[in-house]
Amino acid sequence: MPVCDLRSDTLTRPTPAMRAAMANADVGDDVYGEDPTVRALEERCAALLGKEAALFVPSGTMGNQIALLVHTRPGDEVIVGEGAHCAFFESGAGAAWAGVQFAIAGRGGLYTAEQMLEALKPRSFHYPRSSLVVVENTHNRSGGRVFPSTEVARIAEAARGQGLSLHLDGARLWNASAATGASVAQLAAPFDTVNVCFSKGLGAPVGSAIAGTRDHVLAARRFRKMLGGGMRQAGILAAAALYALEHHRERLAEDHRSAALLSELLSGAPGVAPSRAETNIVMLDLQTQDAAELARSAAERGVLLNVTGKRQLRAVTHLDVSETQVRAGADVLRSLIHAS
Repeated sequence: MPVCDLRSDTLTRPTPAMRAAMANADVGDDVYGEDPTVRALEERCAALLGKEAALFVPSGTMGNQIALLVHTRPGDEVIVGEGAHCAFFESGAGAAWAGVQFAIAGRGGLYTAEQMLEALKPRSFHYPRSSLVVVENTHNRSGGRVFPSTEVARIAEAARGQGLSLHLDGARLWNASAATGASVAQLAAPFDTVNVCFSKGLGAPVGSAIAGTRDHVLAARRFRKMLGGGMRQAGILAAAALYALEHHRERLAEDHRSAALLSELLSGAPGVAPSRAETNIVMLDLQTQDAAELARSAAERGVLLNVTGKRQLRAVTHLDVSETQVRAGADVLRSLIHAS
């Protein structure tokens, strides 16, 4: 077993209590709409997010791609922040399935209303039609940063003024809520649709949900079927998500404290500049060392990290990483990182 696996919060494993909930789940055929546990999860998500309805989907990628299909038509342009998951980490699915292209607003993942408007093409038959704005909260590539709610409100107002729809990629919205104290409903309120994930910090093995109006979710159900996401006795998976919602949301603050501890322990070490941990992600910018080589050396000593650039590593704290492991991992990294 590794000393400390910090590659991603997707590495969490179901707890014994979660496994018991899965084993005892009441199930039916969800494609027929007859799985009571899936229905309970969808109703719970809609209520938590302040939306009319929600739909259980196998993955966050599918949830985001369904949102693109719901809000756009082929040839449209979607406004996103730099490094947005739906444009960067989803295998070109936006182009392949929805037939859209992406325009980048701002730099570093977060952006302002003014930068969103600057990214819009002029309204002319020469250019693609801008139809959708996507906000990612928290933002993965920027180090788990929380998108400021005041700026989200300004972006939403500006987008509405241009006749654009809004989608929230809230894969780690639970973390944004834990960091700010705002409810997920408050964070999701400006958006037409929102996608949330259960298999990251919440610790479920599989699944996401997309929420919005009843009409949006009705359209989403058709696109889920089109993309192969209709599942049968999916209550086994929905039970894990329900358990996570009830038992693992409050503990996300522990992950944030662990990330802050890691950043603190590496601050001042020669050769590395750790980002300030707003949530559960720390980016490690190296002064001279090659990130891939350092990651290999760390792995040999039981510390696993993700390489995110030639001189950048990402560390993510989660349910299966204790404070003791964070301290041990930091000791290993301090012994390996150097300034020249």
